[in-house]
Amino acid sequence: MFFRKKAILMIHGFVGGCYDFFNFQNELEIIKKLDVYTFTLPGHDKIIVNDVKYQEWIKESTNQIEFLINNGYKEIYLIGHSMGGVIASHLASLYPQVKKLVLAAPAFRYFYFKDGKVDIKSMNETLKNIKEIFNGDDSEKVVSRIIKTPITTMIEFTKLVTHCQECVKYINCPTLTIHGLNDIIVPTEGTEYVYNNINSKTNILLNIKNLNHECFSKTKSGNIAKENIKEFLIKKQKKKKEIINL
Repeated sequence: MFFRKKAILMIHGFVGGCYDFFNFQNELEIIKKLDVYTFTLPGHDKIIVNDVKYQEWIKESTNQIEFLINNGYKEIYLIGHSMGGVIASHLASLYPQVKKLVLAAPAFRYFYFKDGKVDIKSMNETLKNIKEIFNGDDSEKVVSRIIKTPITTMIEFTKLVTHCQECVKYINCPTLTIHGLNDIIVPTEGTEYVYNNINSKTNILLNIKNLNHECFSKTKSGNIAKENIKEFLIKKQKKKKEIINL
């Protein structure tokens, strides 16, 4: 099998799957000299994610990046969405082969949890009004999936975030963080935490209006996010710390 020198590894979010990228991986495959890889986190191949520990998500993600390294990829670009952004941050803090990092709505902070407990009332209230808020787009599916998830699995999610919290401070590679101003899953504090604590000299926070948690959706705002990601991956990045509002 022929391997190019660079690879993109995409990591999906909590109770999601590769489908959350809305075929963005296909768009990335057009970029020359880049191979694109995705995988499904343990337990997420089932309708309801259950009987899985957060250590399994870390282990499988570690196996995936080490597979790429062992097969000759010297430069790896990570794209993590939501919980996948937390895991991608963990990997970027450990592996020098990670040369660029894209965090789409990284879930270092999150709604629906208070003091380590799930706020069911808040989740149900949001789901009730979500069609009016987002005109019936895919965010309804996201909240619905979360509500159906067992409490034990949600606790594993909170453990993962706690475990990876400090890793942001050890990330040195160029990083693009994307926040949708209509995101009701990950609040502004989540992306600001990354921006304010990351150690990279190339640190860009991109706020996009009308974008919700589905960062890669086939909407105008989703397309803006994807185009900016592609530009970030293709172009050589200058050292800068910058907040961009689009």
